[in-house]
Amino acid sequence: MIGAVGQLPPESTQQAVGYPALFLLVALGALVPVIPTGAIVSSAAVVAFHQTSPVALLVVFALAAGAAFTGDVALYWLGRRGVRSKNGSRWLEALRGRAAPDRLEQAQAKLREHRVSVLVLSRLVPAGRIPVMLACLLAGMPLRRFARGNLPACLAWAVTYQLIGILGGSLFARPWQGVLAAVALTVLISAVPSVWRRVRHS
Repeated sequence: MIGAVGQLPPESTQQAVGYPALFLLVALGALVPVIPTGAIVSSAAVVAFHQTSPVALLVVFALAAGAAFTGDVALYWLGRRGVRSKNGSRWLEALRGRAAPDRLEQAQAKLREHRVSVLVLSRLVPAGRIPVMLACLLAGMPLRRFARGNLPACLAWAVTYQLIGILGGSLFARPWQGVLAAVALTVLISAVPSVWRRVRHS
């Protein structure tokens, strides 16, 4: 059974199916923040690490960063429509529902202090992207300015989770073992902030 799990399709099949799926899942995860996009990127990096193609990791990085940027810009554009509309929009309300009031206040304070550079950190901190994006929307930040600040944030995010995948791929000989390790590590990283907040409140 384990041997069967370790058998992967040919590299051409992996690339033909995996690359479009990677882009779509990461972009969708940026729009609907319930998909573990970090784990997806790390898993793709593990598979690319074990491939013979010298550009596989570079393609994963470009697709992950591009999809994250596309999804973020689309979500911000939809949020901007809600801010300008008298009745708002379901996208803006969804952002409000996912940003705790205290996190939103912190994001607004950081945005006033650090301006657009806070976007980079918000992408790297689990659950930090939505409060900062909402703070940018409420501050009336233009879409072009948000996009300029969000581009390096997406690049840094893609590098971070790809390095996690490379670490998992280098520690284990079988790709499926590296994928499990990378997923476990990304889940652990995403859980740390919520656990820390509970400890502080208690």
